[in-house]
Amino acid sequence: MEKITEQKPPYRDLEQMSTAKLLQHINEEDQQVPIAVKKALPQIEALVEALVPRMKAGGRLFYIGAGTSGRLGILDASEVPPTYGVSPDWVIGLIAGGDAAIRKSQEGAEDSTTQAWADLQAFQIGASDMVVGIAASGTTPYVVHGLRACRAAGVATGCISCNPGAPIFAEADFPVLVQTGPEFVTGSTRMKAGTAQKLVLNMITTSTMIRLGRVRDNKMVDMQLSNDSWWIAVRAW
Repeated sequence: MEKITEQKPPYRDLEQMSTAKLLQHINEEDQQVPIAVKKALPQIEALVEALVPRMKAGGRLFYIGAGTSGRLGILDASEVPPTYGVSPDWVIGLIAGGDAAIRKSQEGAEDSTTQAWADLQAFQIGASDMVVGIAASGTTPYVVHGLRACRAAGVATGCISCNPGAPIFAEADFPVLVQTGPEFVTGSTRMKAGTAQKLVLNMITTSTMIRLGRVRDNKMVDMQLSNDSWWIAVRAW
């Protein structure tokens, strides 16, 4: 399989560019991301349509990932409870290497073929839940084998990846392919691929929470007023 995300970009000799040129070219590359996400909208829709009835029936959404992908899943999951006033058990992010990997890379953790399933079993994963694997390359063993174990156990699976033909797609009932192409710095998938993943995650949880009745008109309801900025926002309404 050829990893598009690992291919060399058209830009060379980056160290010789001015700051202005570097920023210009990074911005030019970033502008391709929402276009790529738009092409994936039907796949994102299918995932959300499958997720909503599960969550209405008491199921949960799990994200599994490694490195940047894992951190993005944890970020999205951690923002749902204060935004929509729901239990932190509704959306759960898991990262290869555990919580220590949120701040510092845990070398080798992403290569485990059994740990993701063990991590999920700690939450008593069941058939009413959905697990979404996040992996820019689509080859991360922690994620691919985690989804494989889920499917074997009858748990619905989805994925977000940026390489067509990646092994992860064979393990996802609801795959989302966002082809962001080569990165500005070769292989640095925290850039365009990471931005694409963040956009898709935003779309999944936001649309799901709206469908679950956590938004009225265009306003959040049941949110937790835990700081001054929330009170200011409420007064503005």
